Amino acid sequence: MRTNWAGGGRVFGYARGRRALVAGSALACVLETLTMSVLLRDWPPLDQVVPVLGLLAVASVAALHASSVARPHLLDPDTFALRLRRAARADVIVPLGHIASAERELRVARRRSDGELDLPVGFRTSVTLQLAEPVTHLTLLGRQREVHAVHFHADDAELAVATLQAQLRAVRRGRSVPSTCPGPPG
Repeated sequence: MRTNWAGGGRVFGYARGRRALVAGSALACVLETLTMSVLLRDWPPLDQVVPVLGLLAVASVAALHASSVARPHLLDPDTFALRLRRAARADVIVPLGHIASAERELRVARRRSDGELDLPVGFRTSVTLQLAEPVTHLTLLGRQREVHAVHFHADDAELAVATLQAQLRAVRRGRSVPSTCPGPPG
C-alpha cells in the first residue's frame, strides 16, 4: 500500500478506531446485496446489476479505510510542523511554534465551535492542541477557517502527546522555527 508521507518524520495512525465500523459497513453491504439478489431473482436484468453495485459499495468502504491508513498524522522535525489529516477530507499543517500546549483529552465530538477544528474518528478525539497563534484550515470546499484549537484522534494518544511535548521543548530551547506556515497542503 502506498503511504503519503516523506522522509524521517514521525507518523501517528488514527485508522485503528474505525476498523469495526468499516467491517460492519462492509458486512451490511454484502448482506444487502444478497438480500436484493433474492428479492429480484424474478427480474434477470436487475438481478445481474445488483451484485455489481454491491461489489462497488464494498470497494468504496474499503477505499475509505485505506485512505485513512495511507494518510496518517505526521510530525516532521525538518519543517518544524505537525501535519494533521483525516483521510482525504482534511489536511492541516500546524507549525510547532504555533502550538501553546498539547494534551491527551478524550472527547466526544460535538457541534463545531467557532475557531475549533475537530478531526474525530468514531465521533471521538483523543488529543487537544491549544494554539498560541491561529492556523488556517482549508475546508473540503476550499473555504478558509482560522482555528485556535485542534482536537484530533491518534491511535496511541499518549505516545503522540509525549512526542509532541518533547519536540515542543526542543523547539523552545533554542531552535529557530519558521514564522510562517508552509503553503497549503498538496
